[in-house]
Order: sequence, then C-alpha cells, then structure tokens
Amino acid sequence: MSKYDHIRLSAYNANMQLPKLGLVLFTFGNVSAADRELGVFAIKPSGVPYEDLSPEKMVIVDFDGNTVEGDLRPSSDTKTHAVLYKHWEGINGIVHTHSTYGTAWAQSQRDIPIFGTTHADHLTVDIPCAPPMNDEMIKGNYEYQTGFQIMECFKEKGLDYKEVEMVLVGNHAPFTWGKTAEKAVYNSAVLEAVAQMAYLTEQIDRSAPRLKDALIKKHYERKHGPDSYYGQ
Repeated sequence: MSKYDHIRLSAYNANMQLPKLGLVLFTFGNVSAADRELGVFAIKPSGVPYEDLSPEKMVIVDFDGNTVEGDLRPSSDTKTHAVLYKHWEGINGIVHTHSTYGTAWAQSQRDIPIFGTTHADHLTVDIPCAPPMNDEMIKGNYEYQTGFQIMECFKEKGLDYKEVEMVLVGNHAPFTWGKTAEKAVYNSAVLEAVAQMAYLTEQIDRSAPRLKDALIKKHYERKHGPDSYYGQ
C-alpha cells in the first residue's frame, strides 16, 4: 500500500476514459490527478499504450515536476501539468489530448466562437486559443513554458481559470482541467463536441452569428447560477 494509491487510481480511471470517449489515438494524451495536501499528482507514464496501463504504472510527481515515486518516466507534458497545479490552486485534475476538432481549431490559431446553447451550458465566452509560443520559449524548457503560455493567455484575456476550464494552445492542442480528474475529462469531451459543432456551423454558414447574450446568460445560469434548476 502507498499513500498515493488513491490518486494513482483516479489518474488511471480518468486516463482510461480518453480512448473510450474517442479523444485519443495511440498514446496521444494524458490525465493527471492531484492531492493538494500531499503536494503531488499522479500522471500517465510516457509512451505507454492505454491497454498496457494499470494504476501501479501511474507516476507520482511533485508540483515542481520532480518524480517522487514510480519506475517509469512520466508523460512528456508533465512540466505543463506541474506549472498549472503550482499556480492555479483550485484545480485537481488536468487533461491534455490531441482530439481531432479541438486540435484543428488550435492549429488554426482561433478561439472557438460561442455559436450555440451547448457551448453556453458550460461557458459564457469563446473557448480561448493561446497564441503560439515565441522562439525563445520554444528553445528553452518547452513543456514548462507551455504552462506559462496558457496562464499568460488567461491573464491577457481577463479570464478566470475556475470559470473557463479549457484552452487551446496555438498550433498544438487542447488542455482542460477541473476540481477532479473526472471533471477535467468531462471538460475535454465537451471541448471536442463544441469544437466539432462550431466547425460544422461554419461549414453551413461562414457568417453564422454568435449566440445572443440573453441566451448565453439563460443557459449558463440555469446550470451554474444562484437559482440554477438544471439536474437533480
């Protein structure tokens, strides 16, 4: 028994949802689950196929990106996760995928416009796309700098990471997060669905209008507002 078994299991279960939801191909993705009191997170090992994973293979890492426990190398994106955990204290789960539609929008360097109520059920703003990293950052500690690239995007756009739990990294792919690893996976699936809907909307009508403010407010607040009534 290890004091990290609970986050290993949480990270494993969350990682196994990615192929089931069609969010990853081969090993193109990872989920981590954090324990704030212990100051660590569990993350998928690098390059290990999903069918070969087990809770025991999850690697334990601290918020500076150092391996604490585990025989395998952690995901190559580990330092991005570590930066976000260290600076954004309200999150306990992070997901990175290269899901098709979300990645296509990231490669286009575009925010995903809020066209419809599915989007508004989760956010009141466009899904942000962080600008591509500058050359100096790329030459440096790339994965570490990706975390700051995401945070700088939120700072420049005036966004709260607790309200907007997803981002596109320009020319790269999506990251999502949440209070739990399970919620981060949910957000990753929502991002991909909304990205696909937005793409199809623009194929039907390149000049399709954004959702009007009254509908954005209604749909978001019926699920998240002080008088929410969606669900049980």
